[in-house]
Order: sequence, then C-alpha cells, then structure tokens
Amino acid sequence: MIFSRQRILGPGLCLGLATVAGLASAAMETSQPEWKQLPALPDKEGFASAFAGVSHDALLVAGGANFPGKRPWEGGAKVWYDEVFVLPAPDAAWINAGKLPRPLAYGVSVTTAEGVVCAGGGDATEHRREVFLLKWDGRQLHVTDLPALPGPLAFGSGVAVGRKVYLAGGLVTPAATTAAAVFWMLDLDRLAAGWRELPPCPGPGRMLAQVGAFGETLYVCGGVALQPGPDGKAVRTYLHDHYAFRPSGKWQRLADMPQAVAAAPSPMPASPAGELLVISGDDGTRAHLTGPDHPGFLQEVLAYDVRRDTWRQAADAPISRATAPTAFWQGAWIVASGERKPGYRSPEVWMLRFLQ
Repeated sequence: MIFSRQRILGPGLCLGLATVAGLASAAMETSQPEWKQLPALPDKEGFASAFAGVSHDALLVAGGANFPGKRPWEGGAKVWYDEVFVLPAPDAAWINAGKLPRPLAYGVSVTTAEGVVCAGGGDATEHRREVFLLKWDGRQLHVTDLPALPGPLAFGSGVAVGRKVYLAGGLVTPAATTAAAVFWMLDLDRLAAGWRELPPCPGPGRMLAQVGAFGETLYVCGGVALQPGPDGKAVRTYLHDHYAFRPSGKWQRLADMPQAVAAAPSPMPASPAGELLVISGDDGTRAHLTGPDHPGFLQEVLAYDVRRDTWRQAADAPISRATAPTAFWQGAWIVASGERKPGYRSPEVWMLRFLQ
C-alpha cells in the first residue's frame, strides 16, 4: 500500500463531516437497539483507544495500545501500535492497509467526507500535538498533515458539530496529576486559522469524558478529574456533571448523569428517538479490583433525551467497554475494540443499529 504524507497550509482541502443528518427531525418516542458483531480485528488482544472512522465507505481502525505479554499487575509492559486496518464492508475481511506516522493511542478521531481526522494521542514517553487525516481510496492509504493542536494532549474527547471539530479535556503529559481544562476547535473550512481556543467546559478539568453531538449542539458529560495524592501520583474523581455547548458559544448546565461514568465509547451514539447513549464505561466502583477479580466494566446503557433534558436507564449492552472509539457507518454505530476490563482489551467490533 502507498503511504503518502503531505502538508496542508490552507483551506484548499474541502472537508465535509459524515453526520447523522435528520435525526432530530425524525425523532421517535422509542428506538429499539439491535446489536450485531462484525469480524474481529486481526489482533488477538485488541486495542485500547485506537483511532476509528470511515473513509471511502470503509471502516478504519488504527493504532491503540495493549498488553501483549504479561498483564500490568504481573509487570507487563504496555505496547503502542501504528497499524491501520480497513474493513471494506460489514461481511468482508480486515485489510492491513498501512501504518500511522508513529505508534499512537488515546487520541481523538472524527470522520469527515475526506477521511478520518486523528488528533493528539501519545505513547509511553510523551503526548503529541500532531493532527492528520487518514484517507482510504479503496486500494491505498494516504496520510495528510493538518494543523497541529495548540499543545500536546491525550485522553481527551472529541466530536464534530457541523463543519467544526471540537476537542475537550485530556492530559498534557503521561505523568500529569491534573487534567487539562481545554476546549479547542478546528473549522474545516478555515484550516489556515488552525485550532481556536474556546472557553472550557465548566466544572473541573477532566479526561475521558463522554462527548456527543445532536443538531448544532455539543454535549459533554462525566469523565475523570485528577489531583495529586500524598505519594504525588494522580488520584481519580469520577464525574457525573453534564453540559451543552450551544451555537451561541455559551455553555449550559444540564441534568446530571444518574451516576458517574468515564471512558464510555465516544462520541456518544445518537438514536432516532433524540437520545445520546452512554454505553458501558467505568463508574469507578470497581477501580480497586485488578486482574481476574475485576468482573469487567459496566454493561449498563444510559440514554439522555436532548429535548426533555432527562436521563433514563436503557437496555443493557451485550458488551462491557471502555476507551473504545465509535463511528457512524452503514447506517449504524460502530464500537471498535477497546478495554473489557483493566489490562484486558477485546478485538471485537460491534454494530449498533436502531429499529424503528
């Protein structure tokens, strides 16, 4: 496969977002979820926090991290990856399409009409500023540079709203003991302007928040706040607060989540009923458990009604997942790989479709 790398200095590249158009206007009182398992990734472990998205009507999954040997409590070392896998159709086989510029995980990925925007992320030693576009043309993989982030960032959350890509929160360095209260936006029609720094989400700085979009509004809920503990290491506080960023440029406090959740598959899938879904994720109640003692992350699904500003408990998911990217593909939402419990990944790829 050909690996090309170009530099975009201006807005000459026309990028369009792959959005779920018309969901709000087609809102229904109920939408029944249907889960289907797709071909698993060609890696026996699977990956935490890979990049994922759609290009040339194919699903791309790239990078990520796992423990290929011993588990972390056994002294195992985490490994970061640069492989890019492509699934041309739901019933096809995965193709090893090429490589990322470097091994990366825990960044943000957003689908556009031109390919998958991948922002930030990092490895064991540093977090990165780089942003690039992954494009699959049906035969070859192409990688194109986009404007870099204002600073290094990993473990953040991101989503597209219209022609704008937003990135919220995260960690500046692997050793950070506080999360960054940042909110950055890249206008895909004005690439030469680069990323714009906007007023951050209210509340504490956070990482691994759930984000989603419905219409022209961006939603941020939950995640993890950090503070240094007595030993100097980061101590986590799991969050359940919830905010909307409106087209006016103002933040609004919304109904809190029923419980704290972090690292659920993100962006949050949107249903035709006008709900954003927090699928599985980590509520922190099992954080003291490791290895075989950990039963896995939640299988619960929380549904937020964007019209009524209310939460409800939806039907459980067939999976327990954290740090898994999502993408909208073939009229359904994809949950790609991710962690099933601390130290254990899954190569499974699931499709969530709503029956009307």
